[in-house]
Amino acid sequence: MYLVAVHRWQQEATVVAEIIAAALNILIFEARQKITGGEPVTIASFADQNQAEELATKLNHAEVPALVIDSQWVRSHNRQQYASRFELGAQTLQVETSSGELLNISYETIDLLLLATCCAGQIEATSTQRKFSLGKTLLAGGIPRTKKIKTTETLKAEERDKTLWIYTSTGETLVFTCNGMSYTGLGEARQITRELNFTYLLKELQRLAPQACYNDRLLTRVGQVQLLGPMLNPESDLDLAFEILSRSLRADLY
Repeated sequence: MYLVAVHRWQQEATVVAEIIAAALNILIFEARQKITGGEPVTIASFADQNQAEELATKLNHAEVPALVIDSQWVRSHNRQQYASRFELGAQTLQVETSSGELLNISYETIDLLLLATCCAGQIEATSTQRKFSLGKTLLAGGIPRTKKIKTTETLKAEERDKTLWIYTSTGETLVFTCNGMSYTGLGEARQITRELNFTYLLKELQRLAPQACYNDRLLTRVGQVQLLGPMLNPESDLDLAFEILSRSLRADLY
C-alpha cells in the first residue's frame, strides 16, 4: 500500500482543499474534512505506486507539498530499538537496549523528539469468586461451605503507555517507554514515580539537545486519527504515522 500525505502547505485551507478536491476528483467539502486536523495528514492510499506518485506530483506542482509512503518498505525497515536503561552523560546519552546492546548517542545528533501514546500489551485481570464446595460441606456436617476460586483472564482492552521516540541524524531510532524501563541511571535526580522520571527525561533531553524538534501530535488518539485519516487504524498503523510525521518534520531540518 502506498500512502499520500500532504504537509507544510502555505496557502489558505480553502485553497488547499480545492487543490486536493481537483486532484482526487472529490467534493471540496470532502477534501476540507481531510485537512481539518492540520498537517501532516494522509489523504489517499493506493495499491499501485504509479498512482500514488502521480497524485503527489500534481499536488507538489500546485504547491501543496506531498509525501509518498511505501507501507511495505516502512515495515520491512522497522529498526527502532527499545531502551531498557539509560544514563544522561555530559556529552552523550548512554542507552542499554532491550536486546542488551550498549549505545552512546551524541546529543548533537538528536534531531527529533516525538512524544506519543502506544499500545503496551493487553491487560490481565485476576478475579476471586466463592463457589459451593461439596467436600467442605460434608466435612462440616452438612453445613453449606464455599471455597475461593481465582481466575485470570486477558481482557480485550489494551494497556497504553506514554513513549518518547528519539531520532538521530546518524540513523538511530530509540523508543523510551514510561513504564517499560529502569530509571536507576538518573541517580540522585531520580523521582518518586515513573511518570515524574519520564517527564524529567524529556525535559533534560530538550535542554541537552536544544536543536531537536519536539512534537506531541501522536500523544492523543484524536491526533493519531487526524494524521492517519479514516482509511487507517491507530492500533495497527501507528508505525506509518511515525514515518509520516518524522519525514514531514525533517523536511524543514534538511
